Amino acid sequence: MRLNKRITASIQFLLSVIAMSCWVLSAQAQSTSAAPLSRAVSLKDVFDTAWSRQPEARALQLRRDAAQSQAKAAGLLSPEPPSLEVSQRSDRTADNNGVRQAEVGIAVPIWLPGQRSASLDLAQAEISFVERKLLASQLRLASSVREAWWNWLRARVDAELAREQLTNAQRLAADVAKRTNAGDLAKSDQHQAEGVAAAAEALAAQADAASASAFAQVASLTGVSFEANLSIHGVAEHPPIPAQSLEHPLLAELENRIAVAERTASLISTQTRTSPELTVATTRDRGAFGERYVQTVLVGVRLPFGGGPRYEARIATAQAEAVEVQSILMLEKDRLQSDQRAAAFRAESARVQLDAAQRRARLAKESRSFFDKSFRLGETDLPTRLRIEAEAVEAERQEARSQIDLAAAISAWRQSLGLLPQ
Repeated sequence: MRLNKRITASIQFLLSVIAMSCWVLSAQAQSTSAAPLSRAVSLKDVFDTAWSRQPEARALQLRRDAAQSQAKAAGLLSPEPPSLEVSQRSDRTADNNGVRQAEVGIAVPIWLPGQRSASLDLAQAEISFVERKLLASQLRLASSVREAWWNWLRARVDAELAREQLTNAQRLAADVAKRTNAGDLAKSDQHQAEGVAAAAEALAAQADAASASAFAQVASLTGVSFEANLSIHGVAEHPPIPAQSLEHPLLAELENRIAVAERTASLISTQTRTSPELTVATTRDRGAFGERYVQTVLVGVRLPFGGGPRYEARIATAQAEAVEVQSILMLEKDRLQSDQRAAAFRAESARVQLDAAQRRARLAKESRSFFDKSFRLGETDLPTRLRIEAEAVEAERQEARSQIDLAAAISAWRQSLGLLPQ
């Protein structure tokens, strides 16, 4: 599609710019044991580290084991474990001359018609649900990670540009001071230049504070303690392609919830009564003292009566769950489709804005160079020079912001399609 081609071209340019831009942070040799991340990190690194800290990741294997155990149980010969029955009867507490009887038996529950296959279907549905729930949990976490990541990079860009602006303002103030001492400029010009430098210093401090605050959100997800230990690589994600948009994890989770509810109702429909029991027992007894012991074998079946309303209530509950989740699924499909269309539009809009910002930045840079030379030659006054400098700084900031906004828009597009950070 035309959108993908155009965005791909922009991203290729974006990556080349990013490699030389101010997004690269200073990396230090020291590290901390409290931080799972160190040195250069990407969005995927942050996501992987954040996921490893989530309770869902730690409990995944246990959930899988539980679901697989249910599947194994459905494959057994009996729905419940057999029970052993042992009894003895005598008159030993009286005269020890009467009846003696000892009985040993085992009771084995029997599958009701259709119960075994329904139990196996439910177990398989629950296994699938565990996997789909895992992917959905990862996607929800990815949304938080992406938001924190791009907010941090925006703040880092602002901080880097603010420091660059401070450096330029201080250099200009020093030049104005020299020319004022030489009598080429008025004292008011020096005051104005120094005021601009002071304002730039305050802005840089404010930007550093905002960057630290944005990094705190990343730290809360990853456990990273020191921003200075990290440098950034692989900032941008690739635009999605149609082949990647196969199955949305959030929809798959809901579909499997429906399957679990429906198969639960199906299983309950086979459990209209407690499972029958096959009983096999042997008895050894005598009628009176001196008589020979007699060995007998007993085979019997226990058939419970139906549960009536008890089972009907369970079926109704499971069916209501399926109907409710089905309604949620329909609403979620509509929401995701709207989000996907909006995300694609925002990505295209961000690409257009980046093109415009790049043209503006190029023109502002040329104007800055021209007016800087003109000011040094005394052909341009200080207010004009300061205005041109402010316009150039704002153009640079907008270009850098637009680059991040495009990368963030593509990331949000991938999020709407159910794709994890890569």
